[in-house]
Amino acid sequence: MAFDRARAVELARDTLDIEAAALAGLRQRVGEPFACAVQLVLQCEGRVVVMGMGKSGHVGRKMAATLASTGTPAMFVHPAEASHGDLGMITAHDLVLAISNSGESDELTAILPVLKRLSIPLIALTGRAESTLARHAEVVLDTSVAKEACPLNLAPTASTTAQMALGDALAVALLDARGFREEDFARSHPGGALGRKLLTHVRDVMRSGAAVPKVLASTVFTEMMREMSAKGLGSTAVVDDQGRVIGIFTDGDLRRQIEGGRDLRKLKASEVMTPNPRQVREDALAVEAADLMEEARITSVLVTDADGLLVGALNFNDLMRAKVI
Repeated sequence: MAFDRARAVELARDTLDIEAAALAGLRQRVGEPFACAVQLVLQCEGRVVVMGMGKSGHVGRKMAATLASTGTPAMFVHPAEASHGDLGMITAHDLVLAISNSGESDELTAILPVLKRLSIPLIALTGRAESTLARHAEVVLDTSVAKEACPLNLAPTASTTAQMALGDALAVALLDARGFREEDFARSHPGGALGRKLLTHVRDVMRSGAAVPKVLASTVFTEMMREMSAKGLGSTAVVDDQGRVIGIFTDGDLRRQIEGGRDLRKLKASEVMTPNPRQVREDALAVEAADLMEEARITSVLVTDADGLLVGALNFNDLMRAKVI
């Protein structure tokens, strides 16, 4: 059979139209039952246990992951495995969110009486309000669709899209109700870009100890240049006897001094430094240091502690290695 390119494009567009129509219809049905479902989850002292068979199970795994990453403790339990021991994972403090388009999945209906005996709240996502699953549920969320996108009207397509979208809507509503913030999201995504930005502090990526170039105000120019060359930061801090920052000398300062024709060998650090340089606290977020450097158009910044003492230095390369920028 020859491949019909035009037919493939037509089917793709039909699929998107059908699934878009399913979501539009779903939107019209979201109302009081949805609010009740959100309230029921908020009252849950344990976890949301998501269950589903087949394609609904795949949706359920994603739904549990989304809930867990946005502030609602959740896990997926396979209904078939639940009948063979995994039901012990569910406690009286949990809530079950069951997904089934027909509402008659044998593996799900088999455990409904057990859930009822344990007084475990049940939220059903189903396409049939008169189904067994719906009759056992405290709250029923209607995910019915007019038809599947499959030309045979058999393969779960529009129905699973509706399930997935309603699960996302539930997660978003719960996220908002819990006052979930970027910082909370970062804590559950420490390996992601947002996690690095919101969890990485200056102290985590700065150069410290002997790696920090610093000289006293009385240090002669030649010694100051040796310190800069040895530490490879392109600058050096100038500190007082207590270790507080009073100035900085950079490669740019050196260039300007040479252009001015001064005999640098006779000068001290205090005579060539730039006073009151930009500084950042060690407990600041690394992304704040990046913003400071970008705003001031500088490539490095000195780091101080709560007492104003020099404790480190940081440049763009350090932030890039840490994947903060």
